[in-house]
Amino acid sequence: MSAALITASILSLVGLVVSVARGYMVGTSDDVLQHATLAIFVTFVTLLAHSMTMFYLIGKGRAIRDAVTEGGLTTDAEARVSALRGPVFTLATMAMALTMGTAIFGGGVDIGVVPSGFHAILGVLAVAANGVALRAIVNAFGESSRIVDEVNRALGV
Repeated sequence: MSAALITASILSLVGLVVSVARGYMVGTSDDVLQHATLAIFVTFVTLLAHSMTMFYLIGKGRAIRDAVTEGGLTTDAEARVSALRGPVFTLATMAMALTMGTAIFGGGVDIGVVPSGFHAILGVLAVAANGVALRAIVNAFGESSRIVDEVNRALGV
């Protein structure tokens, strides 16, 4: 599951980069349509990937807590996996907000009420935020896997 979520996050980041690049190359109304269509699709993929990542980390924490409780272990595994969620939740939420804001203000650019420069800056910030969030997600998944392995060894699994 974590590989699928990382893959979705990578694909959404690549899609955002392509969408931003296409936005800078807009020349005709067909170019605008292609940019907007791609951007809307990628926005949905980004929101889905980050939301599912958050739910996955919540579930992983719950699974570790249950295993520790049922196994009668004395370990700080539950606290460590809970600590992994904080940075991911913060960064992924920021990335989602910037991505949504960029998409929403993109509609404003299309009807002429929002300057395109503002939309472009938001797009670049959304790409950067999603890159930082991806790094946090990869780190959290790697560390949570190590914690699960540790708990499994302690349980004799």
